[in-house]
Amino acid sequence: MSKFKPVKAGKIIKVLDHLGFVSVRQIGSHLIMKHADGRIAVIPIHSDEEIGGGLLQEITRDTRTTREEFLDLLNRD
Repeated sequence: MSKFKPVKAGKIIKVLDHLGFVSVRQIGSHLIMKHADGRIAVIPIHSDEEIGGGLLQEITRDTRTTREEFLDLLNRD
C-alpha cells in the first residue's frame, strides 16, 4: 500500500477537476469543490505549503476514490 507524499494544492485541484468536481466557493484559504452527485471536498490553499498525507487521505475519503486511483491521477503529470 503506497503512502501519500505531500502535494501542492494546485495538483489536487487538477485531480478533482478530472474527477468532475467544480469549485463552488472559497472561504478564506479553503476552496470548496463539489461533484454533481453531491460529494464535497475542501482543499486548503496556503502559498508555498504542501498538503500532507493525512489530509490527502481525508480528501480521498471525501471524494470516494480509492487510494490507488487518486495516486494514479496525481502521478499523471
